Amino acid sequence: MSSPQLHHFRPSNGMPNNNLPLIVWKGGLPVEARNGQAACALYQMNGWGGTWVYTVYPFWHFHAKGHEVLSCVSGTARIGFGGDDGIVADVSVGDVAIVPAGVGHKKLSASPGFQMAGGYPPGQQGDIVRPGEMSDAEIAAAIGKLALPETDPISGKEDGVVEFWRRAAG
Repeated sequence: MSSPQLHHFRPSNGMPNNNLPLIVWKGGLPVEARNGQAACALYQMNGWGGTWVYTVYPFWHFHAKGHEVLSCVSGTARIGFGGDDGIVADVSVGDVAIVPAGVGHKKLSASPGFQMAGGYPPGQQGDIVRPGEMSDAEIAAAIGKLALPETDPISGKEDGVVEFWRRAAG
C-alpha cells in the first residue's frame, strides 16, 4: 500500500474542478473489502451512503451535488481526472480515488468486468453533469452548499480525506 497522492486541477474545458485535491490511493482499500458488497458495507459503516457497484462512464462528467469515493473492486482501467488537461490514472483492484465535487472524470479504457464501488458523504449524491449542462454560477452555488465529509470512507476516522480537505479549505 502506498501513500495517497494529491492532485489539484484548475477549471478546464467545461470541467469546473475544485480547489480540493483529488486523492488517489494505490492499494488503499483493505484486502477484506476488495469486492463490491464489502466495499459498500465499509463505506456505510464509515458514514458514507448512496453506495453502488458499476463502471465509470466513458464520457467526461462531474458531480455538483456530492463528493465521491471510488474503489476498484474488479478488473483494471485507465481513468481520466480533471478533464483533457488533467491526469490519467491506471487503477486496479484495491485502488481508491476520492473525487471532490466538480472534478471531471471518465473511463478511458478498461478490462472486461471492470467495476468500481462508489459512495457519497451523508446527504450528498452523484448527479451526472456533462460539461455545458449547467452555468458556472449554478455549479458554484451547488458545490458551495456541500459540507466536507466528517469521516474518511475507508478508515471511518477524521484522517485521510477529512484531514487533506480541511487543510486545503483552510
